[in-house]
Amino acid sequence: MTARRAELADNLERVRARIAAACAAAGRDPAELTLVAVTKTYPAADVIHLAALGVQDIGENRDQEAAPKAAEVARAGVAVRWHFVGRLQRNKCRSVARYADLVHSVDSVRLAAALGRAAAQERDRPLEVLVQVSLDGAPGRGGAVADEVPAVARAVAAEPALRLRGVMAVAPLAWRPEDAFARLGEVAAQIRAEYPQAEVVSAGMSADLEAAVAAGATHLRIGSGLLGERPMLR
Repeated sequence: MTARRAELADNLERVRARIAAACAAAGRDPAELTLVAVTKTYPAADVIHLAALGVQDIGENRDQEAAPKAAEVARAGVAVRWHFVGRLQRNKCRSVARYADLVHSVDSVRLAAALGRAAAQERDRPLEVLVQVSLDGAPGRGGAVADEVPAVARAVAAEPALRLRGVMAVAPLAWRPEDAFARLGEVAAQIRAEYPQAEVVSAGMSADLEAAVAAGATHLRIGSGLLGERPMLR
């Protein structure tokens, strides 16, 4: 085992122990949780290491980095599920539709329509989608405010090439994570009442995964807890 794979294995053991403890405290089964390793700024080699360690779900937030990384991993013969977790621009929809298995960040009716057209052109199976929720309505970070979420969900569900799977949010810095994820849970329940298949709740990162587990998250987006402190972006 290389030094980097050993480092990742140690980090993964710690993260899984945290998830197990959080599930025990919440009376949940760890099998209900999907760990998404967010590998932005890290090389394809780390994705390959993580896959060898049993991590099959990989998150990226910038298409210009994710597209070539996904291609490199595929050339290595490694199969993972790619999650696009960053803000998505309409002009990147066709590229993202080629490799992503689940897009976490659809936040407008126009984006849903653009992604639906792209998925119809680029894929032979539906693209799974989450509606990103802005819990505090702050501009610039992405997400639909709670009152807009049903319309975005309907727009996703109306696209034959998309499959609505649930909701995603990032806890605002000024909020207690417990309050943020409780609010997200309320929005998720509203969407599930109309779309029972929309059962995914993507919430929680390295610093607040325990609160997300307690609030019913199904997907945890873990970056620094697994991969270490990120290199500076240039």
